[in-house]
Amino acid sequence: METIMQTLTRIAFATLVATAATASVAAAAQSGSTIQLRGTVAVNCSVSVTDLNQALNISGGETNKQVGTVTETCNRGNGYKITVGSANAGKLVSGAAGTSPIMYTTIYDGQSGNAGSLEILRSQAQFNKVSSVNVTIPASAQYIAGDYADTLTITIAAR
Repeated sequence: METIMQTLTRIAFATLVATAATASVAAAAQSGSTIQLRGTVAVNCSVSVTDLNQALNISGGETNKQVGTVTETCNRGNGYKITVGSANAGKLVSGAAGTSPIMYTTIYDGQSGNAGSLEILRSQAQFNKVSSVNVTIPASAQYIAGDYADTLTITIAAR
């Protein structure tokens, strides 16, 4: 004859076996799959130029005179290139009789060069970086009278 303790043990063991079997069936019935998330961030490079409308003292010369600011934004991880171009190859020109072009130096964000070929390389992405545009013009009492001008164009390109 079975004791009460043996009966309780047998019932507990049977319950445990039934629970384990149910859990095993439930686990076997589960299945899964995955969802892959993908997206693209397009390259976006832009400049915003502010012309300070400065009158230049050509005869007296200018040294590092700020003439504008540029706000650069480019999300290219390995950087971008800024190019400063000149309509007159880095010279102020006049239509007045007897004038000669006057060469000047462009300084962009502290880097100087001829505006006909000035390039600044950035090695990483930048967002809202403000750079100054300055010019230096040699003084001379021998410049011919006239209105002199040039146009600078600032461009940006991802590297």
